[in-house]
Amino acid sequence: MTIHQETPQVADADMQSLTTLLARQQMAYRGDMSPSFAVRRDRLDRLESLLVAHQDAFARAIDADFGRRDAIVTGLTETMTVRAALRHARRHLKSWMKPERVGVSWAFQPGRAHIHRQPLGVVGIIAPWNYPLQLLLSPLVGALAAGNRAMLKPSEYTPAFGAALARAVAETFRDDEVTVVTGGADVAAAFTALPFDHLIFTGSTGVGRKVAEVAGRNLTPVTLELGGKSPPSSTPLPT
Repeated sequence: MTIHQETPQVADADMQSLTTLLARQQMAYRGDMSPSFAVRRDRLDRLESLLVAHQDAFARAIDADFGRRDAIVTGLTETMTVRAALRHARRHLKSWMKPERVGVSWAFQPGRAHIHRQPLGVVGIIAPWNYPLQLLLSPLVGALAAGNRAMLKPSEYTPAFGAALARAVAETFRDDEVTVVTGGADVAAAFTALPFDHLIFTGSTGVGRKVAEVAGRNLTPVTLELGGKSPPSSTPLPT
């Protein structure tokens, strides 16, 4: 399925436009808080179609951002990694969605208990420059498989790739399903301050501390993959 939107990305967004976009995704989520297997599978399939259709454009954009990176390297370390994650998600999606029966203590007999895994809502994903495709789209695979919506923030150090991804996502997903936000440190700071239902950040330890602090003001759970061995790993956020 191809979706054409008038605005392919949120470029250099201010806090108001980001808040509006998040509210749109939250409203869409509330309209379908437990997407069916078919809906989740369709989103995963569309993500793989996006990768296949745009892999050459992504490789060229990353090559331009890096000054030189061979398309074979991008294919092996990024595109194939994401496609492997997609295959894994499709293979296990039904079992992930199936309620899991668990035991209950004698005091609650003859009751029964099940674990029902439910989507969180809207997930924010922030990636650094060194693996811009993999570190945005691999977490997106998990978010979509779990039934969530997602907002993606590529690094400002990979502007060509960020623009290419924004165009591809806008052609493939509605902006209340998945959208890409581009811009510099001010946009990153505003993005981090949004009251997501979960926030995923990959970057330096120093910036990760600030991300956790800002997210904590909204009681937003965070997943942090921190290193800092590949500077500049991310633009520092204001305190």
